[in-house]
Order: sequence, then structure tokens, then C-alpha cells
Amino acid sequence: MEFVEYPDRDMMMIDLANILVTELTAALKHEDRVSFAVPGGTTPGPLFDSLCAADFDWSRIDVILTDERWVPETSERSNTRLLRERLLVDRAAKARLIPLYAEAPTPEEKLPDLSIAVGPLLPINVLLLGMGADMHTASLFPGAEGLEKAFETHAPLLMTMRPKGATEARVTLTAPVLAGAMAKHIIILGVEKRKAIEKASKLDDPLESPISAVLPGSTVHWAE
Repeated sequence: MEFVEYPDRDMMMIDLANILVTELTAALKHEDRVSFAVPGGTTPGPLFDSLCAADFDWSRIDVILTDERWVPETSERSNTRLLRERLLVDRAAKARLIPLYAEAPTPEEKLPDLSIAVGPLLPINVLLLGMGADMHTASLFPGAEGLEKAFETHAPLLMTMRPKGATEARVTLTAPVLAGAMAKHIIILGVEKRKAIEKASKLDDPLESPISAVLPGSTVHWAE
């Protein structure tokens, strides 16, 4: 794990955007299509605002969320909605979005169909992850039912997670998919999350600290 500290959040967003553009551009030189996995939530919004104007061949980029709440795009809680508003605009509007939601009462009904589209993206070329103060990443939450299966060597590509206290089910990429990415970046803000990732780096049990499964070979980008 490499830890990069930035003097402020604006500088981090600008520098990280440049790093991601460089890696995506390099991958396009030897791949017909390049996969780019990104988180939802509020943290990456300013980063997406910078990325969307980057001048390269977005039409060959497949964008996929690392996880999604099982809600339609009309919901304010939809990560897909965030992508359409903040990332898949300007030049990046040419990218292809690989969905993690389909209209159905429960995700289990649609997981086989959604997984078919995920397989050709692997290994993910460039992965961007966030992390919660509880050391969860994507929708791999400590204590979630079925979490053990998401860390198995032959885990399915996608799984449903129902975190304790959550109002809706979630669909997430599993640990082997995330850990197998060719370039891995983790973006965190604030002292609390810095302490959490330092703790995770010392823990051996990914069920207690799911982010730790992705830390080897990752670059962590932090600003207060």
C-alpha cells in the first residue's frame, strides 16, 4: 500500500484526476476497451467533475460502479444517478455504463443477467474505491449477512448485500473482483478515515475490515 497525503482536497481531486486519466490513456494503447470502476457517494463528486472533461477516447471506456443501492435512477440514493449527473457528461458522455441495477423487486432476480455484462470487463483496468469509517468498501460491510462468501476465492462476480440498518438491498462487486484490478486507488477524506485505514492495514481479517483485502498494491489518496 502506498499512502499519498495532499495539502488540501482541491489539490487531491485535481492530481488524482490526472493520475486516472494517465492510467486510462495508457490502457487504451493496448486494449480495445478499458474498464473503469468507480464508487458512489458524495466524496468522488468533485473528482468526477474534473474527469468528465478529460480529452481522450471515452467511447472505449466501460464505466461500472463498485456497488449500487437497489433503487431506480430517479431516487436521490441512486449511485447511477450520481454518475449520470457528475461523470457521464461532457466528453465522458461517450463512455458506456455497465449497470448494476435493473427493474425488479429484488436484486437476486437480476444478478445473473447483470453478471453477464461484468465478466468481459475483468480484470478491471482502473479501480477507484472509497471507504467508510467502519472500514467497509463498495458494499462489503463488516457484519453483513453473507460477507464470507464475497471473500471466497471463487466468489461470484456480483452479490447482494443487506447491511444492518440499511433501507434497501445493495449489489456489490465481490472482493476477488476488486482485489484483482490492475490499478487500484482508494480515496478518503478526514482524520477519522485516515485512522480507519491505518487500522485496517494492520488487521488480518477482511471480514472485520473489508478494505484490507484491497490494500495490497493500492494507492491511498488522503486529504484532511
